[in-house]
Amino acid sequence: MNWNWLFLSINWYLYLFFIGMIFFPLTKKIFNKFSLDFGYPFAKTLAIIFISYTAYVLGIIKILKFTQNNLFLIIIGFIFINLLFFSRNFLKDFKKNKNLKFIIFEECLFLISFLFWAFVRAHEPSIRSLEKFMDFGFINSILRADYFPPKDMWYTPFSINYYYFGHLTGATLIKITNILPSIGYNLILSTIFSLAVSQVFSIVINIINLLSKKTLPFIKLIIYGFIGAFLVNLGGNLHTIYVFTKGYPNDNPIPFWKILSSYNPLSYWYPNATRFIPYTIHEFPSYSYVVADLHGHVFDIPFVLLTISLLFLAITFFFQEKNHRQLIDFKSSIFEITYNQLLITIFLGFLTAVHYMTNAFDGPIYIFLTIIIISIIFKISYQSLILIISLIFSFLIFSFPFSSHFSPFVSGIGVNCSPQFLTNIEKIGPFIFEKGNCQKSPFWMLFVLWGFFWINFILFLFIFLKKRSNKLKTIIQNRINQWILILFSFGTFLIVIPEFFYIKDIYPQHFRANTMFKLGYQAFIMMSITSTIVFYLIKNLIKKDLTLKIILVSIWLFFFFFVFIYPFYAIPSYYGKINNFLNLNLDGSSWIGIDYPQDKEIIDYLNKNIDGQPVILEAQGDSYTDYERISAHTGLPIVAGWWVHEWLWRGGPDFVGQRIPDIEKIYQSKDLKETENLIKKYQIKYIIVSGLEKQKYPELYEEKFLKIGNLIFRSSNGLGAIYQIK
Repeated sequence: MNWNWLFLSINWYLYLFFIGMIFFPLTKKIFNKFSLDFGYPFAKTLAIIFISYTAYVLGIIKILKFTQNNLFLIIIGFIFINLLFFSRNFLKDFKKNKNLKFIIFEECLFLISFLFWAFVRAHEPSIRSLEKFMDFGFINSILRADYFPPKDMWYTPFSINYYYFGHLTGATLIKITNILPSIGYNLILSTIFSLAVSQVFSIVINIINLLSKKTLPFIKLIIYGFIGAFLVNLGGNLHTIYVFTKGYPNDNPIPFWKILSSYNPLSYWYPNATRFIPYTIHEFPSYSYVVADLHGHVFDIPFVLLTISLLFLAITFFFQEKNHRQLIDFKSSIFEITYNQLLITIFLGFLTAVHYMTNAFDGPIYIFLTIIIISIIFKISYQSLILIISLIFSFLIFSFPFSSHFSPFVSGIGVNCSPQFLTNIEKIGPFIFEKGNCQKSPFWMLFVLWGFFWINFILFLFIFLKKRSNKLKTIIQNRINQWILILFSFGTFLIVIPEFFYIKDIYPQHFRANTMFKLGYQAFIMMSITSTIVFYLIKNLIKKDLTLKIILVSIWLFFFFFVFIYPFYAIPSYYGKINNFLNLNLDGSSWIGIDYPQDKEIIDYLNKNIDGQPVILEAQGDSYTDYERISAHTGLPIVAGWWVHEWLWRGGPDFVGQRIPDIEKIYQSKDLKETENLIKKYQIKYIIVSGLEKQKYPELYEEKFLKIGNLIFRSSNGLGAIYQIK
């Protein structure tokens, strides 16, 4: 029985626990209104954001190298900052509120969730397939960087032109823990999962505590917290109704009522829940965790939950403050703004910058949501104007270190199904009118994807209209209802947008796929949280009419059933039966040793012996293939990598296309002078010759590399080699 995966996981966890405890005083200051736990689960997320962002800014301005020692130096600095928020009352609050049991429970929940997903990944840890090479390559490039921006491992000598801050936070944790990146990749995914589980748990129990007229029993709060954490992180959508059908061809969905049958699990293929509407993508966290691509939308999940919780506090408390430590105090009350209101707005501006740098769509999404909340609370006033300006200005300032070297690859806003008179015009400002780009989602398909949340929205409106009270307690309850209404409405708005508009990228048939994907992902998270609160409202606010209560609870549970069962098909489909304790392994590069043993030796040699980021050469291949395995697993830049990805990042196919003939000549040309000139053009220091190179270039002329370089490594099976250019 191999327990190495467990020891590695515990070691990683202890570092997370350490930095979380350091940031708890600041967390308690921010989340003081979360009276059950003072927002304890958010401490680790705040630590990751602040440590990574500080290292990033200091690396951008070339003040501090990205090293483990310097990261510890930054952590020490934050220890002193957090001590400013530590006082005698800090410990008294725990005794007074008796919330230590919630904090201990949430830490246990975090650890169990972390170990659970590490255990799942240990069944199939491979950093292979889909877009894992891209994500791992980003992390490895960042790890090799002294300063920022990091180099694009697939397009020397340029920097990464992608939203990579999330990958930087992952690299930061790998640096701090000093663990192998190929192991760290899987522990990062487990960290994101456990952060999200514990944070949603905290959000749900604290909101329900504020809603309840009396303190609920500990067990009841835990149950509601579990439901919320499950919905956000493991829940699916109503697509699982197809488990009870004859099935359909993957590319041709059939209405479920036409093919209903008995329970038929073999007919169900879990990715179809994310590719149900033709030519679109509508993923959600559970699917992301299963397939294990460390994309920006996955890295951003804990950061998004932090923003959602702060928006809740803002609408419930901070934005509702009156005459308390006024920052601007003229005779007219319309100018009144408190320090807390301004500080929370600036901090939200910082977080929206983090979202933008991590997953570009999320920045505008949460700026817009924050503006909506400010406008609802303060209406049309000088207060709202000042706060909105503060929000946008802080976003621009905090995102500048990233945006100063990032070129957005969005070319405009497309209008879906544009009429002919507009397609004749083609473009007006940022709006693009493309002939033939017309896709409409049938309502029944939208309902399969979003029906659970819309049912909850309807149930909430029913309860909201039914229950009236004039008690003082309902001041907070009404604010919470307002917050729920906003999130349900905004989530629905995000779902509807792709029916009319799309962000223009390089994909022809799938022109609205990314738009639907990125907007729907956030809608799923928002409405999963609010749907949990709706279940509490049904259970606790409808007491007199038992029949009505039973009906509403039954409706909720019926639709929840389909959402609930999704991971029980998705996880085994990808990982097999999760009951194997033998041969567990967290090393995501171990597959290479089996399929490409010579390449594993080459990667290990480069990672052990080559410092910095000299340019290497390996075979160029198409996206989603095993090509670029060396650069992805070392972070060393190459001449040209995955074509479609660079096409998207750079804005055209020629960027890689023009380099492909040069790579072919370096490997195949018998002209020594031509080869030397091309090597000099791209400043190549090391040339890889292995199985994929010989397969890609059948006329590979390896002997010439001994004339212009030295053989510095040969694999044990003799099939792989590294040549160092003289």
